[in-house]
Amino acid sequence: MARTTTTIDEIVRTAVIDAMRRITPAIQQQVAAYAAEELERSLAVNGAVARRPSSVRPPRRPRGEDITKWVADTRARRVPKFVIEMTGGLDTKKRIVAKYGANATFEKGKPLPKTVK
Repeated sequence: MARTTTTIDEIVRTAVIDAMRRITPAIQQQVAAYAAEELERSLAVNGAVARRPSSVRPPRRPRGEDITKWVADTRARRVPKFVIEMTGGLDTKKRIVAKYGANATFEKGKPLPKTVK
């Protein structure tokens, strides 16, 4: 009967070598992805890479500019002050839509839209 004499050290060394062979490609890919992200971030800070415009969001209105036209649609977040003043205190989109209908357009200096029956 042949008895193999493998030590614990050899068993552990073999297991570690096998594990490293399996995970090394994943580690290399992750390090490459992190390096690419950091390179792009660094180039963007230095002005070498221009920002890509987002086609999903509409351009933002600069702060401080007054709103002169407002449409009561489903995406509206808040009611502008001039609309609240024009409607005599209606301050929620729900109330305005109930009275004037969906997509009612309010403009500064122009008469109120017709009410819904």
